[in-house]
Amino acid sequence: MLRDDCIFCKIAKGEIPSNKAYEDDDMLIIHDLNPQAPVHLLLIPKDHYANIVEMTDAQAATLAKCLKKLSTLVDELGLQDGFRLVSNKGENGCQSVGHLHIHILGGKKLSDTMC
Repeated sequence: MLRDDCIFCKIAKGEIPSNKAYEDDDMLIIHDLNPQAPVHLLLIPKDHYANIVEMTDAQAATLAKCLKKLSTLVDELGLQDGFRLVSNKGENGCQSVGHLHIHILGGKKLSDTMC
């Protein structure tokens, strides 16, 4: 269920423009507005839930489907040489939007540190 007060829900509904790299019934992948790597995308499930801890079993199954689909898009997205997935949770995890999203970082050799 999409919410009216969530920026990612508004993007999913087409109310806020975004630079989409991919979209299907379950997710959209957009380019991050503040990239931290040459390729910095956000995988956003269309169903609203705050984070990976709060998802239901059905949402977890959909997220698995989204990740499997991502594995077929690596060439199209410029990730063929490798990438990192990051999902932040909560204030200490630096989650800035309360809608689960997964950062996809690639396009160069990434640092060994996570910060």
